Amino acid sequence: MDETNFVPAAPYLSQEVFSTRRALLRRYLLACYVLMIVYASLSPFVGWHVPESDFRHVLATPLQQAYTAFDALTNWLAYLPLGLLLALTLMTRQNIRRSLLFATLGGLLLSGLMEYVQYFLPSRASALIDVLTNGAGAFCGALLAVIIAPQAWFARITRWRIDLLQRGAGVDFGLALTVLWMFAQINPSLPMLGNVFITATPAFPALAEVSFSPLGGLAVALNLWLAGMLLLTLFRHQRAAVSSLLLILCGVALGKFIMAAVLLKSWALMLWLNGETMLGLVLGLVLLGLSACLRGTQLLPLLFLTAGGYMLLVFRVMDSDAPSAAMQLYHWHYGHLRNLNRMAQTVSVLFPLLLWLYLGLAHQRILDHNRRFR
Repeated sequence: MDETNFVPAAPYLSQEVFSTRRALLRRYLLACYVLMIVYASLSPFVGWHVPESDFRHVLATPLQQAYTAFDALTNWLAYLPLGLLLALTLMTRQNIRRSLLFATLGGLLLSGLMEYVQYFLPSRASALIDVLTNGAGAFCGALLAVIIAPQAWFARITRWRIDLLQRGAGVDFGLALTVLWMFAQINPSLPMLGNVFITATPAFPALAEVSFSPLGGLAVALNLWLAGMLLLTLFRHQRAAVSSLLLILCGVALGKFIMAAVLLKSWALMLWLNGETMLGLVLGLVLLGLSACLRGTQLLPLLFLTAGGYMLLVFRVMDSDAPSAAMQLYHWHYGHLRNLNRMAQTVSVLFPLLLWLYLGLAHQRILDHNRRFR
């Protein structure tokens, strides 16, 4: 691939284009996060029924009933990014006060809706205090947004991102897809860039006898190859794409280690870094180095075929254990962890499909570029 890929860099970016590019990425991230909240709130989507009691009785439940500090902290943290993204999105069209108000109301509305829908799930418990703590998280996130958005360094970072990336259809969607991919990788009960949940026993001799799976290493390699080729289609220069991939891998490894240290039992702290992972990382980097020689028109079909091969390998050939099978690794047993595992598996399933959607947008970007410079 050439040092400049699909679209040549422009020396100047108007304020209107600058604002549009900021808003588009924020909307994609906001939509992804709202869907994640809905999934985490309603998973596993079974056992729907109509309760005998009225929903108004739920709202009248004493605030302190069956509620812990961990529940309050989890609810607050879950809605803080929502308030942040919602306020940042609103601030491209609204003033600071309205953005803060509407972002907080949006968080309260979404939380109230989720609590109402949970009312029809026997495995879930609805409570007014959940709405209040969620709303507090959304307000704090929105407040953080209105503090950082006017800062000069925030605008410089945004402009730097826009200058590094190509311009045209699908670029912001691809960047949001990269963020979604990173989220799925930090789950500590999955191997590094792997898809099959770890189910090892706490006995150290047994860990040494775990069979090596070449298919697991191949899955890691294909996963890394997909992420790397995606970045090659997003950045203007190969050097920036390679540097970003290395930074992402370091960030994923650090995030996985922190999550494992917080959530997993001591004997399972480093199970996510196994022989299959090491083989897959080396093989994936070799494949990525070979594919970096291709131009954009050649890279997109390869990316399409690799995504199809990855889906075939992971979901037809390999035996992926259920998310609940990895619960023995955790020293916490809150329901939030099962939801996290299910969400990681769902994102892994959706990533290749969303990647195909991105490829359609990237193909249109190439066609537009070719017409412009004929």
